[in-house]
Amino acid sequence: MIRPEDKGPRSGAAWMKGWLLAAAAYNLVFGAWAVLFPSALFTWAGMEAPNYPELWQCIGMIVGVYGIGYAIAAFDPYRHWPIVLVGFLGKVFGPIGFAQALWQGSLPLKFGAILLSNDLVWWIPFALILWGAYQDGMRGRRGLARSEVVEAT
Repeated sequence: MIRPEDKGPRSGAAWMKGWLLAAAAYNLVFGAWAVLFPSALFTWAGMEAPNYPELWQCIGMIVGVYGIGYAIAAFDPYRHWPIVLVGFLGKVFGPIGFAQALWQGSLPLKFGAILLSNDLVWWIPFALILWGAYQDGMRGRRGLARSEVVEAT
């Protein structure tokens, strides 16, 4: 009997690879930009640059590291679904944090424009990848349970 784990890597659909590679490229470029030009976004938004640019550079480094994770996940999204989940959560919590900062008046609305490319554009593809990984996992569990029953008889 062929079990799901005998079918080779569960790479998911080609569109998943495309989206994750795009997310990888975006994060690597954005991360490098934040590290190399830590005051650029603040200047564009009409804000005073942070007193400690190293903090923004650290955020850039973290964003870039996510890019490496997305590149890894692109080649087997179902296997590497935890990377996608962590990224998805960051892309949901980021706008929530911005909304709170906007409400408190500590960030201007213009600063939120970055949410479109950093977060919002990735919600649907990441959610669909996670849903596919969940369904794939459920199929695998059911298949494994059936094969164990067949082997036991």
